Amino acid sequence: MGVRVVVVDEHRLLAEALASALKLRGHRVLAAAAPAAGAADLVISRAPEVCLLGTASPAEPGVFEPVVRIKRERPQIAVVVLGPVPSPRGIAAAFAAGASGYVRQDERIEGVERALAKARAGEVAIAPQLLQGAFTELLNPAAQPDDEGSRLLRLLTPREVEVLVRVAEGEDTRLIAAGMDIAPSTARTHVQRVLMKLGVGSRLEAAALAARTGLLDRAVPRQAGQAGQPGQAGQD
Repeated sequence: MGVRVVVVDEHRLLAEALASALKLRGHRVLAAAAPAAGAADLVISRAPEVCLLGTASPAEPGVFEPVVRIKRERPQIAVVVLGPVPSPRGIAAAFAAGASGYVRQDERIEGVERALAKARAGEVAIAPQLLQGAFTELLNPAAQPDDEGSRLLRLLTPREVEVLVRVAEGEDTRLIAAGMDIAPSTARTHVQRVLMKLGVGSRLEAAALAARTGLLDRAVPRQAGQAGQPGQAGQD
């Protein structure tokens, strides 16, 4: 029996893609949205069995305020968070706010389904390895934790970073070419280089990877900081 679910993510492309995947597997998706505000209002008004809440920054203050309100006003609605790993403080913050589960954003759809079913049944939905890793990191924090987003960003040239941002915003090759004042064939080449460097097979996968690692949040500051610097022209 499918789960009645609302999917909320900071990036609309990811919310809609996940919603489509769940619909194909027999679940009833009541809404899929990326509200800058009002996530709690949406969930409370639709009254799903489970809210799937995606965030790239689970450790940021206030991220789980919607969860607190949902559980206060509709305690019967279970909330499962889709977040990056490692993020031990984010995992702790999610459960402290009242979430019923935490799933890696790179989890297979079957894993997401298992989490939805467990949450609906009133069970805690988190992989034991994930919980163990979070506790280990909290008790023994690394001096310099690996930052996957920064590592991936260093693989890309400034022009490729701009292409990735445009891909994540849903632009096709024609729009990318027009926005960057380059030929469509050049835009297509840049997109393929980005996919290759990130180790993904599609634009959707690139957008998902950039979102869950926080790469997009770092991309704009880096572009601004490198604007006008000499020696970048040869990296197109």
